[in-house]
Amino acid sequence: MNSRQSKEKVVLAYSGGLDTSVCIKWLQHEMGLDVIAMLGNVGQEHDGLEKVAEKARMLGCVAVEVVDMTEEFASDYITCAIAANAMYENKYPLLSALSRPLISKHLVETAHKYGATCVAHGCTGKGNDQVRFETSIMALDPSLRVIAPVREWDLGMRPDEIAYAEKHGVPVSQSIEKPYSIDDNLWGRAIEAGALEDPWAEPPADIWTITVDPADAPDIPTYVEIGFSEGVPVSLDGEGLPLSELIAKLNGIAGSCGYGRIDMIENRYVGLKSRECYEVPAGLALIQAHKALEDLCLERDVLHHKLALEQLWADQVYNGRWFSPFKQALDAFMAATQHDVTGTVRLKLYKGGCVVAGSKSACALYDPALATYENDEAFDQKAAKGFIDIQGLSIKTWAMKGAAHMEGATPAPTSFDVLDGTAGSHTASRAVNF
Repeated sequence: MNSRQSKEKVVLAYSGGLDTSVCIKWLQHEMGLDVIAMLGNVGQEHDGLEKVAEKARMLGCVAVEVVDMTEEFASDYITCAIAANAMYENKYPLLSALSRPLISKHLVETAHKYGATCVAHGCTGKGNDQVRFETSIMALDPSLRVIAPVREWDLGMRPDEIAYAEKHGVPVSQSIEKPYSIDDNLWGRAIEAGALEDPWAEPPADIWTITVDPADAPDIPTYVEIGFSEGVPVSLDGEGLPLSELIAKLNGIAGSCGYGRIDMIENRYVGLKSRECYEVPAGLALIQAHKALEDLCLERDVLHHKLALEQLWADQVYNGRWFSPFKQALDAFMAATQHDVTGTVRLKLYKGGCVVAGSKSACALYDPALATYENDEAFDQKAAKGFIDIQGLSIKTWAMKGAAHMEGATPAPTSFDVLDGTAGSHTASRAVNF
């Protein structure tokens, strides 16, 4: 058996950037592994993934897999996020967090295809993505060994990494001072680091690329109509579109109106706070429209309890637990709620804002005959007295028992005493009235 056959194989999630390019050489030279690079297309901006694949081959990868995941990302991941109105901390629409389990799934499939015993990623030890990759891989194939070179190597700061790259023939086009860290996919863009690390500083104008400055947006409102079928967006302004195309088109429309920017302090799963900026015009607009349609179509108790479960769903996905049994159980609940979420929502976009301008559905539970304040025969107002008596019975019983218990006792004060606070005095007091 020759050395090539005897070497273990590792599948690396490869982006083509400096970190994962150095990872290839580090895995080859420091770990003695044959590297298989896997490039995933989740709708991010790129100059051509084949050029990135060629770079991986040039760096000595024994195989390169280029996987177009865009449609799968839209149909199997984004649809679940829309059903759950997924917003981590009620702000972040799970941009990067959604793509990591999908990439992990294909890393595992590629490892099985090539008989690899390891998978690797280029995440740092401070971020959430390391948790998302490794927990997902653990769930899909716990026998695979996970290697995190950036977390494990001793290259120190950025200049050391660049020096290592130059020593091992890795092309270095990045400057030592990399201004921002950016991750993007079909759903939008995440921007961090650089000037954004100061939470007092306003985000520099150059970080935004798919949304215009709201001050420069058109001076007249833009209206869009989004059609849903069982909770899934299926049309834009009456035109039926695959979800991936609908998102891309709506990103352009909403972004041109200055809508979709988020600037937040985020609580990372690893325990630290981070300043994050996001551009998610289509995602935010679709979730807002979807919520409005649910308001129209979902029964009250379902809607109220779904609100709490949505936050749990978002936490599970943010924390890398896409394949957990709890998250799968939550998925089943979300799916059950979507059967009647069919209809159309009209949004009004104007200078960075987005409001619901109208909604309609054949499945609507809204009944004008019941809701009207005009004379009607649909709602028996006299029935309200009995309803109030029954639903308030426990409170009435509690109040009566309390009144009986207090009979003969000193009347309750109308003010309370607060210590004066004078040094050495514990007797002086003053009355404080509400």
